[in-house]
Amino acid sequence: MLKAKDIMTKEVITVKPLTTIEDLARILIEYNVSGVPVVNDGGDLIGIVTENDLISKNKRLHIPTVMRLFDAYIMLESPAAIEKEIRKMAAVTVNDILIKDVITVAEETTVEEIATIMAEKNVHLIPVVSGKKIRGIIGKMDLIKGIAR
Repeated sequence: MLKAKDIMTKEVITVKPLTTIEDLARILIEYNVSGVPVVNDGGDLIGIVTENDLISKNKRLHIPTVMRLFDAYIMLESPAAIEKEIRKMAAVTVNDILIKDVITVAEETTVEEIATIMAEKNVHLIPVVSGKKIRGIIGKMDLIKGIAR
């Protein structure tokens, strides 16, 4: 049975939290990858940033819907969600747009489990870790190649 260690890409490109958005875009283009793990100075995984996060940074600001009920105005979106969206749009570094709750797998995780995670959690890039250290990364194409074997 194939496992993560059998299909993962072992040479993982990573970025630091203070990597600029422009440098991130260049890295994604240069290495033809859809995202990269974010690591601290000790090499520990602290987040992940993908092309979707970069695209979200450049989207239009959604003006919240407001409903009037009697003499009160009620915002239908939470102020926290709007603030988060504005922060992302004003991002200068990877730290401003990274996802901190990273879904990871271990080297012994089966291909079937990885496929289930990708489908159910709608993620397309999964770091393979041992503790907080990155051992590899699995993208959609890695999984497809593993399934095709």
